[in-house]
Amino acid sequence: MNGFTEHGLDEDSFGASKGGIASFDAFPKTKKTYLTRGRDSSSWTVLLLCTCIYLSWSEISRWWAGQTTQTFSVEKGVAHDMQINIDIVVAMKCADLHVNMQDAAGDRTLAGDLLRKDPTYFTQYGKGAHALGQGPDALPGWEDMWDVHDQLGAAKKRKKFPKTPRMRGEGDSCRIFGSLDGNKVQGDFHITARGHGYREFGEHLDHGRFNFSHHIQELSFGPYYPSLVNPLDNTVATTEDHFYKFQYYLSIVPTIYTDDASLLPLLEAVNRDTDHPAKHVFHSSHAVKTNQYAATSQSHKVAENYIPGIFVKFDIEPITLTVAEEWGGFFRLIVRLVNVISGVMVAGGWAWQMFDWGMEIYGRKQRSRGESMGMLRTFSDRKEKMAFD
Repeated sequence: MNGFTEHGLDEDSFGASKGGIASFDAFPKTKKTYLTRGRDSSSWTVLLLCTCIYLSWSEISRWWAGQTTQTFSVEKGVAHDMQINIDIVVAMKCADLHVNMQDAAGDRTLAGDLLRKDPTYFTQYGKGAHALGQGPDALPGWEDMWDVHDQLGAAKKRKKFPKTPRMRGEGDSCRIFGSLDGNKVQGDFHITARGHGYREFGEHLDHGRFNFSHHIQELSFGPYYPSLVNPLDNTVATTEDHFYKFQYYLSIVPTIYTDDASLLPLLEAVNRDTDHPAKHVFHSSHAVKTNQYAATSQSHKVAENYIPGIFVKFDIEPITLTVAEEWGGFFRLIVRLVNVISGVMVAGGWAWQMFDWGMEIYGRKQRSRGESMGMLRTFSDRKEKMAFD
């Protein structure tokens, strides 16, 4: 006896269930015996997802920033006048300075009568100033362009000269600032001492009072945009010599900044004449027409038979620099994103298949090498049968 009857068990106890509910599988499964477990590709999938996110973000950032192009062309518009904006502090009293401008056409402008002169102290200025070409914000020339959005944003800010700081006493320096109009031709702007320079009536100034150390806060050409940084802005030059000549050479290039390419034909052909029917284009928030310049300096000590002072010689180039920023359409962005994501997925799938194929070939070679060396193979999936007597 096998002891089953003692526990109330018989053959029916080991038969099929007689209940009303029976298990039913409508979708037959493949037996585990015939399945081969592949390599874990979860890490590869995460890598592909990270790659897609990174490339998609790069495409969106590039689309948002736009594409900036810089082109040179012959200046088309005809303009006769050009505005000059200056804000300079000279280490001499205002009564001892003469400011003049003369252009290639022979016209002389008494700039001292058109600009404002305020007494001040030289030590009140110069904070954060640098010598030409030596500061962290120094621009070597017009070829170093900023972002178009930075230029457009700076042009929207206030357009007034700051007030002269209050002081006690008469002051030891003179602040000369303001805007004046001149011919759009080659010219010279110079600051000299009273009684020296042009032949004029006036008391001769003692040479011991000469000191042309100066701090240039603003020197620009065209509409006054104080937030646009120019090469000579916030520069300082000092000397201990009484007879010293500060000479600056400027090469001016008319420049257009815009983020709307459709305005370019109008901007290139229209000048700022108040009677021009298309003058409204200069008040657009999508375009700025100004002038950039490259600056060099050749300052040196001079003999007493020469004229000391501050001399700015400017020349206008017959070309126009256009800095335009354009965006592709939103539909183009979607197409590029789809191409990037699908390309990464397809390339990633191929790379994984090639890796899996290579590992399979490598495994076969390893197994064949083991058999050739007389090693026995083992099978972990071997099953044993059990029977009841």
